[in-house]
Amino acid sequence: MKVFDNTTKKIFLASWVSINQAETTDHQETQLNRSVSKPYWDILHPLRQRLENIQVRDRQLAHRLCKLIPSQCPFERDVKLFGKTLFHIPPMCKLNPLYEEVVGLRFRALCYLADECGEDVSQYC
Repeated sequence: MKVFDNTTKKIFLASWVSINQAETTDHQETQLNRSVSKPYWDILHPLRQRLENIQVRDRQLAHRLCKLIPSQCPFERDVKLFGKTLFHIPPMCKLNPLYEEVVGLRFRALCYLADECGEDVSQYC
């Protein structure tokens, strides 16, 4: 017996329930007003901007960045016992709030080495 077979039917049936049109529009308007009026303050914004503003114009800096920032998540693993996979540890890098900025910095360093310096970057892939 699979749980998936029993739950998907109930989810699909519940998603097709009709709601009164007048109630729907009032509810959507109140949700939109709450989300727009809520002030958003990102504590990591200055650090994000600083990482975005790093200009890669030095060959040594580009090599250092490519060596320090891994191309794949080092935490992702398959735990095996006697040749059989027991479980999979998913990549944890996406939990890093600065993940996109760090990966973008590594990409800019790789592009600098490949485009402007004419070096082979396959060693970093």
